[in-house]
Amino acid sequence: MSESLGSAVPLSTTEPRPAAAQRVLPLRHPGRWIASAIVLVVVAQIVHGLATNPFFQWDRFPYWFLRPTILDGLLITLEVTFYSAVLGLLGGILLALARLSKSPVLRAVSWLYIWLFRSVPLIVVLLFLYNFSALYKTLSLGVPFGPAFLTFDESRLATDMVVAVVGLSLNEAAYAAEVVRGGILSVDQGQHEAASALGLPKGYQFTRIVFPQALRSITPNYVNQLIGLIKGTSLVFYVSLLDLFGSVQSMGSTYPGDIVPLLLVATAWYLILTSVVSVVQFHVERYYSRGALRSLPPTPLQKARTGLRDLRARVRKEAAT
Repeated sequence: MSESLGSAVPLSTTEPRPAAAQRVLPLRHPGRWIASAIVLVVVAQIVHGLATNPFFQWDRFPYWFLRPTILDGLLITLEVTFYSAVLGLLGGILLALARLSKSPVLRAVSWLYIWLFRSVPLIVVLLFLYNFSALYKTLSLGVPFGPAFLTFDESRLATDMVVAVVGLSLNEAAYAAEVVRGGILSVDQGQHEAASALGLPKGYQFTRIVFPQALRSITPNYVNQLIGLIKGTSLVFYVSLLDLFGSVQSMGSTYPGDIVPLLLVATAWYLILTSVVSVVQFHVERYYSRGALRSLPPTPLQKARTGLRDLRARVRKEAAT
């Protein structure tokens, strides 16, 4: 009996492979590779066309890029953007608070302002302000339909820089108001109730509790507005202010053969300005995300280091197997 059991043939002679020898193959994505290849081919064609087409005159690009005239226009663009951004944001905060107030007069006036300046094109606002002296020779402060206490000569006050800054600020305030109002409304209602339960003053509630939390929502939206403002400064050329685009237009009229290189110079400078603003936006968003996220989003440098570390680990793993 024991001999028959000992000589019995096992049901399966194939032993399972050890777990260490098993290898999990990743899922293939041929469609992703095909789409990536098509995109790379299109990008390569575009780059090749830009680099080899003589129409772009890349040899003239370095000559104009740092010319004093271009840099003077760039400085004016930065000045107009800075003043308009600050004044527009301050005006937007006031308008947002007016729309959220319990006063029907403030709500109506702020709504009317936002509706008007979001409906009228910016170029129309600038041209209207540029010709404002034709409608009102002087400006005065006093009692309505009564005596005036202060009188100003509008033609002396309304310089080209003032017209550009005022026009852009008025337009920017209307859009900033909706950005700020949306950020304030995004704060949880419990925060308002908790602050009121502690008996904190309304001003303290807004500056120390509500507004810092609203900045997480306001910052990305307003930076988009700021990028649009940088590009919108190109319209101040029509009110006789030679900003970056105005300088390019002026030089293009003087040197008609270099119009395309000059436009490329303006494009490059606008790309640089918007890229700098985007970098600042990333770090500001990262700063205000503290406490809202478990871990802060990595910086581009940290992403690059992590990618290199993962690549090295993968290469070592492949070499070991």
